[in-house]
Amino acid sequence: MKSINFTKDILPHVIAVIVFLIITVAFFNPFFFDNKTFEQGDINQWKASAQEVVEFREQTGEEALWTNSMFGGMPAYLISVNWNDGIVSGFKRVLSLFLPHPVKNIFLALISFYILLLSFKVRPYLAIAGALAFGLSTYMIIGLGAGHNSRIGAVAFMPMILAGVHLAFTNKKWLGTGVTALAMALHFRENHLQITYYLLLIILVYGVIQLIDAFKSKTLLDFGKTMALLILAVFIGLGTFIGKFWTTYEYGKHSIRGKSELTQQQSAGEKSGLDKDYAFQYSNDTWGPMTLLIPNFLGGTYGHYFVQDEDSETLSALQSTSDQQVANQLARYSASFWGDKPPAPYYIGAIICFFFVIGLLFAPRKYVIWLSIVTGLGILLSLGDSFKSFNYLMFDYFPGYNKFRSVTFTMVMAFVAMPLLGFIGLEKLLSAEWNKEAQKKFFISLAASGGLCLLVVIFAGMASFTKTGESQLPLWFLKALQSDREALMRGDAFRSLIFILLAGGLIWAYLKQKVSGIVLSIGISVLILIDVVMVDNRHFGKSNYKRSADKSFFLPTEADKEISKDMSTYRVYNLQGDAMSEARTSYHHSSLGGYHGAKMRRYQDFYTNCIEGQRSTMINGIQNGNLDFSSYDAINMLNAKYLTFGPGKNDFIKNEYALGNAWLVNTIKVVDDADTELQQTCSSDLVATAVIDQSKFKLRSTTSLDSGSIVLTNYQPNKLTYEANVYTNSLAVFSEIYYPEGWVATIDGTETDILRANFILRALEIPKGKHTIVFEFKPTVYATGNTLTLISCILLLIVVIGTVGYSLKSGLS
Repeated sequence: MKSINFTKDILPHVIAVIVFLIITVAFFNPFFFDNKTFEQGDINQWKASAQEVVEFREQTGEEALWTNSMFGGMPAYLISVNWNDGIVSGFKRVLSLFLPHPVKNIFLALISFYILLLSFKVRPYLAIAGALAFGLSTYMIIGLGAGHNSRIGAVAFMPMILAGVHLAFTNKKWLGTGVTALAMALHFRENHLQITYYLLLIILVYGVIQLIDAFKSKTLLDFGKTMALLILAVFIGLGTFIGKFWTTYEYGKHSIRGKSELTQQQSAGEKSGLDKDYAFQYSNDTWGPMTLLIPNFLGGTYGHYFVQDEDSETLSALQSTSDQQVANQLARYSASFWGDKPPAPYYIGAIICFFFVIGLLFAPRKYVIWLSIVTGLGILLSLGDSFKSFNYLMFDYFPGYNKFRSVTFTMVMAFVAMPLLGFIGLEKLLSAEWNKEAQKKFFISLAASGGLCLLVVIFAGMASFTKTGESQLPLWFLKALQSDREALMRGDAFRSLIFILLAGGLIWAYLKQKVSGIVLSIGISVLILIDVVMVDNRHFGKSNYKRSADKSFFLPTEADKEISKDMSTYRVYNLQGDAMSEARTSYHHSSLGGYHGAKMRRYQDFYTNCIEGQRSTMINGIQNGNLDFSSYDAINMLNAKYLTFGPGKNDFIKNEYALGNAWLVNTIKVVDDADTELQQTCSSDLVATAVIDQSKFKLRSTTSLDSGSIVLTNYQPNKLTYEANVYTNSLAVFSEIYYPEGWVATIDGTETDILRANFILRALEIPKGKHTIVFEFKPTVYATGNTLTLISCILLLIVVIGTVGYSLKSGLS
């Protein structure tokens, strides 16, 4: 066993962990010392959407796996389901030193990137600086502020996975295998496959370069052995996620990530996946990536208005006008942001941009190729429909790419690659001889990054500083607005230039042997910390915190209280705003709407083609005093018993025409395709008629369909019991969303086929007589996946213990 030197081999890492812990606590100090938590809009929406599932778990100790609280009903796989992955959860708690969620994700990102830099032989004290640049980057902090906890958690483990892969390829195969398996398991547990997809792109480029290198050096056999071990590691990590992956894959085919059956959308070029408008809704402006170097290059975010700045020329211009009404109207147009796309002001740091150029000139060629490709690809993909010729090609033909939206998230590739290449290059510069060639490359790096900032300072006035539609604004106001935006750009460009010069000066002082390596590392760390935290504070501050006990978002309104007096099973349709983009209603009631990025495809198609039109007509009718809702069958068949339009006690209407939980029909319209099924559903009298697509579902009997009764007698999200008394063979339609996977229906204990009626609902053929009907959600994919997850977690534990033992036996350096 190799002897371990505490000062050299242990102390730097202990110091790194302490530094990361102190900085995490200091940055989020209200979280730790003021009894506050984050005000995360997406998390509030998630809690609301998961409420029914959580309550069922607390009451029964079981997993519902299905919820009726959103979109009429949907699987709970992507909302809230517990799995047998407690071992992986335990590893995360230990690695995060038991820090609270979601702050732990930032701490883990710091640790993870530190490990990555160590795997590339960057000295420990310098690696601390690189970890700070990554973990406290605006990509991480803005994402945390938005409530994207799973995304940030998944990103946090990306560097650790890359470290494991690189260790395996640099003669530390067993250590690399163990690190990769553990990091993969931790990454997969966050269940954000979009980030996993981008990670695979990074690894793919790395693998291709390693393959080429192995071919040139005639070490293909060793390459194959390494790949075999890494594939094993990936399968172990994936195994701990297999249940989530399997259920997500199964549901994905039926979600808006899947293919629509409607020929209109297919003829428009839609394949399996999202449509382009939805996928590219959040794209970078053409000049958006300049915020990597200059944070306010495009003015910052939508949330900042110059009327809030006492020293702004915009405010002065508005105050000088005599028409106060005009001034109030123009104040709404005083936003500092002047891009035409929703802003994604991701700032990686001026110092990191400077180091990235150093990396391009000093790092080993294969790393330069790998990380520059990754950086460029991440930036190009983030442009979305700002660069249609490339991104539409990717969307249409690159495997799996059309499953994801918010393409600005691809910037994570640059946020991993740029600091990694930068610090690899910096390490090479600091270790190399300070000769003329090194000096030339160093000053080229300084001139390239700092010079770009200087050019922006000098020529900032050449930009238009206006966005689409602003040319119609009064000239006196527009000039003031342009002047303030120009000042923002110029000021931040000068700011970035200063940080680059300070970092360059420190490096020069070290190379001239005027300061020690420790002083250099501390100085770089401090500069990076100041740089990124100052910009982080523009996006994340006091407004992102709330008292831990603050549950105002979930408090029932007076309307909620009145509606909740009804103890029957019903749905609520929120007519205020966009029902398909809010889940607060789902916290208290089953809702026609909801908030989720992967709602069911058929439900979305039905809502768009049927409900939206009826909704507009209904609102107009209500405003004109017409409360006859008998013609709104698309809404009524979903048992929308209550229509809300505000928080007040009287801000809701009881819909007497809601069709209830189930009903018998006396007419069946048989159609041959999805388009006709949808059209007939939107236009038929659904009280008496059921629309069935006979190309998908076969009726056993078409005997008389007439009188009788059917009543819901017991409700659980995953089990519904009905009592039926029918006088002839009948067809019953249930106000429950049809889902082809996992639902089992029995009549008096005998399983029967579930039909789909009215495009989205369930239906059953019921024989004459009295019967007990039970719908139960029992997906085999969950039971099997959960068992495989547990087995894989145990295997992971064995691998981690073996890796630790092997490392201790071999000695660490």
